[in-house]
Amino acid sequence: MPTPPCPCGRSEPYEKCCGRFHAGTAAAPTAEALMRSRYCAFVRGDAGYLLRTWHPRTRPARLDLDPGMRWTGLEILDTADGSAFHATGTVTFRASYRGGSLHERSRFERVDGAWVYVDGEFLD
Repeated sequence: MPTPPCPCGRSEPYEKCCGRFHAGTAAAPTAEALMRSRYCAFVRGDAGYLLRTWHPRTRPARLDLDPGMRWTGLEILDTADGSAFHATGTVTFRASYRGGSLHERSRFERVDGAWVYVDGEFLD
């Protein structure tokens, strides 16, 4: 039986895609990869990963995820900067959930070499 693709939308299985970031065996190499891994963490209910990858300047003290939320897909609409050669980047995306979607432009920065989420602007 084939392994299902990662919830982030890539064709690789979770363990080879976002799972390695969640487990701490690899770091997201780009802002988009971090965005995808954070979406996947929302799908899986991994609040610890979300907090670890949130900029210390904007990170909440805790994160309460709704266990009834059912995320159904991620669409990356645009990226600006956010590669290995940048210190900042933005990712515009639409994350769908049962009953609607979230359209956001997220800002990312590097802290000690690692990409972290800073904040986002809702677009709809």
